[in-house]
Amino acid sequence: MDREVFEVVVGLVRDCRWAALGTVGNGLPLATQVAWDPDPDLAGGLLHLSRLAAHTRHLLADSRAALSLTMADDGREDPQTLARITLEGQALPLAREAQDWASARERYLARFPAARQWFDFTDFTLFHFAIERARYVGGFANAHTLRADDLRQAACLAPTS
Repeated sequence: MDREVFEVVVGLVRDCRWAALGTVGNGLPLATQVAWDPDPDLAGGLLHLSRLAAHTRHLLADSRAALSLTMADDGREDPQTLARITLEGQALPLAREAQDWASARERYLARFPAARQWFDFTDFTLFHFAIERARYVGGFANAHTLRADDLRQAACLAPTS
């Protein structure tokens, strides 16, 4: 993969704040929209989810998940040319007693200040989504499978926005 593709990948993972989360529960797939806060090194990211939601219950039973991020639809004739990436990995809850919970909360709130009120509700849980691999599609004949190490390398090559 060339540097230009790395930069697009980093832009998608860092700049998209709204992602489609895919989970499986009771043998059925579910996709829902969630707020996304990537780790600085792109090894994963944070999700803040209500335990009342089906997708959260799915994750608590089976931590495997996927996140889909895409460029904003700009009205182009062929939307299949929009760059997109699917992140695959494990979403595990962070215990409030964990050493890194407070710093994760503050980082999440820096990106989503309106979420502050939800941290007071006991049904909300902060999850860390650890990326195992990703599938990037930048248009026809421009697709790449990336490992977590590839994302870390891309994060080092591309400047922060």
